[in-house]
Amino acid sequence: MTNQDHRKRSFLQKIFSSREVIVTRSTRDPFNSSPERRSGSALESLFSNHLTSRMPNHQTAEEPFRIFVATWNVGGKSPHSGLNLDDVLQVHNQADIYVLGFQEIVPLNAGNVLVAEDSEPAAKWLALINQSLNRPYAVGSKGSKPFASLGNPLPFQRPSLRKVCKSFRTENLRRLKTCNCSHVMERKNNKDFCLWCPQTNLGDDGFSSEEEEDGLNGGGSSDIVANGANHLRYSLVVGKQMVGIFLTVWMKKEHVQHVGHLKVSYISRGIMGCLGNKGCISVSMSFHQTTFCFICSHLASGEKEGDELRRNLDVIEILKNTQFPRTCKSPYSNLPERIIQHDRIIWLGDLNYRIALNYSETRKLLERNDWNALFDKDQLKIERDKGKVFKGWKEGKIYFAPTYKYSWNSDIYSGETVDSKNKRRTPAWCDRILWHGNGMQQMSYVRKEYRFSDHRPVCATFLVDVETVEGASRRASSAYHILNGKSSLLNYC
Repeated sequence: MTNQDHRKRSFLQKIFSSREVIVTRSTRDPFNSSPERRSGSALESLFSNHLTSRMPNHQTAEEPFRIFVATWNVGGKSPHSGLNLDDVLQVHNQADIYVLGFQEIVPLNAGNVLVAEDSEPAAKWLALINQSLNRPYAVGSKGSKPFASLGNPLPFQRPSLRKVCKSFRTENLRRLKTCNCSHVMERKNNKDFCLWCPQTNLGDDGFSSEEEEDGLNGGGSSDIVANGANHLRYSLVVGKQMVGIFLTVWMKKEHVQHVGHLKVSYISRGIMGCLGNKGCISVSMSFHQTTFCFICSHLASGEKEGDELRRNLDVIEILKNTQFPRTCKSPYSNLPERIIQHDRIIWLGDLNYRIALNYSETRKLLERNDWNALFDKDQLKIERDKGKVFKGWKEGKIYFAPTYKYSWNSDIYSGETVDSKNKRRTPAWCDRILWHGNGMQQMSYVRKEYRFSDHRPVCATFLVDVETVEGASRRASSAYHILNGKSSLLNYC
């Protein structure tokens, strides 16, 4: 080997061994990078990916993203137009991403469980969320008419959840589902696509063909402009319902372009272990090059001894049976198919774990605000300490009163008055938020004082690191051009 060859190899080693910290907020979208980068051949892309996969571990962003999470069992009540969610959503301290889960958005009766799903309450919740996040741009934000954005259906018609979701998106659904890998990206007909990802996968990722068609043939973009969605600060990413469970994710408009591989999974754990009155909705997505999973669940109820084992089983079955389709076929892709395989995971919902004390003993500790003694008897804590459930997961310290069960429209626990004694339940922290994965720091864990239902909403804020590989891909692409210009590709691979 000549001295010139040695110098070339040394130069390339310096390129590929260098480590680059990417500040995610200032990173340009790899889909919208310069034309010179986008017009490379498939061979260049393959070469870039081959080298990128051998780079040192990707660095995390210097400035983490802020994720706000809230869970609320609303007791089967449909919201009214005067319900203001500003305090629940803490709009004074804006987050980058909002993950909001509801339980019992409809009464859990036979009609809703066995027959047709009522999506009108879900549409109303979306309108109220939009009003708080996008004020002053939201329809009806200056008055008490947030439901004006739902249109004016005929008396026998209900608002279409699909159409309502579409009106709050700044990107069409097909775009959110496509690949945002750094692997093997090409340009075709002015659109980015992954050589390895199928372009049609209707119905296998939790979305209906009708939802897919909303983004086809240019229909999505024109409607979005007409609805004024481009003026929104926050865009809806997903809104999904299973009977009474409703999970919705919102994101600052400028971040939505970095979402990909959006998929949804449903697990029913209700009557006979197969109906949707209990269970979960899980959302999987990649944001930049970090994978996220959000799970909103409503687990088995009951405060009899042994009921906690049914809840444990619900969690085990959800983790075991939730599976997301592998839509990206790239051999270099490592997209998760199971919940636990994601980089960052947040589980929220009415987990229904109770206090392992009787009513009178619990009331004594409540009167003293002795949260530590009360929390020692919390079923979820006990089961986690035994390693029976949520092993390896984390939960913030609880410094607030139990969130269940309250008398309607009051701050009094059910059973403390003569009228409510027959509905008495031992107060408990049923509503919880847990997380799994590195690069996550919980900044707050609180409850909010809304009398709308017999539960109080629970909220948490996280700072989350997000990874990108744009720097590594850029170095690999540059190396390809160097090699291509100076010598044969095979001499250096």
